[in-house]
Amino acid sequence: MLTDDGKHLYVSWDEYHLLIERLALKVAHSGWAFDQILCLARGGMRPGDVLSRVFDKPLAIMSTSSYRADAGTIQGRLDLAKYITMPKGELAGRVLLVDDLADTGITLRAVVDRLRSTPAIQELRAAVIWVKAVSTYTPDYFVQTLPTSPWIHQPFEEYDDLRPDGLAKKFAV
Repeated sequence: MLTDDGKHLYVSWDEYHLLIERLALKVAHSGWAFDQILCLARGGMRPGDVLSRVFDKPLAIMSTSSYRADAGTIQGRLDLAKYITMPKGELAGRVLLVDDLADTGITLRAVVDRLRSTPAIQELRAAVIWVKAVSTYTPDYFVQTLPTSPWIHQPFEEYDDLRPDGLAKKFAV
């Protein structure tokens, strides 16, 4: 649900899962056959996992990080993992790159540029749930365009400030 000021988008678990399913359908309806999925950790892990299961394709993971300051709301220096984690082999063939959103587009563009220089990758397409209007990169597949570029409050953010002692209190009898 978007707030009246257009600056915040609050997403429930149910909405989040439905959006991932809609993303899967967009990819399926395109008719594009891909060999592997590469998700960007952390935001792309949940969508990547679901798409990996729906399409029955192997899932690789690449860690990226840029949001650090002010409770993760200020973008800092972009760090891309040197290695990609996958169960076997190498990232090759037709690869679907999955993340949760194209915010500024900087991360997706950097990853796409790096992957396109990988000789074993024949074709690369990107899929995200949301594309903000301020993004400089538009993925091949997305579910929603956000014209006001709001901050997205995703349902798993409740864990950002939860620590083991908080969990212990939750389950205290």
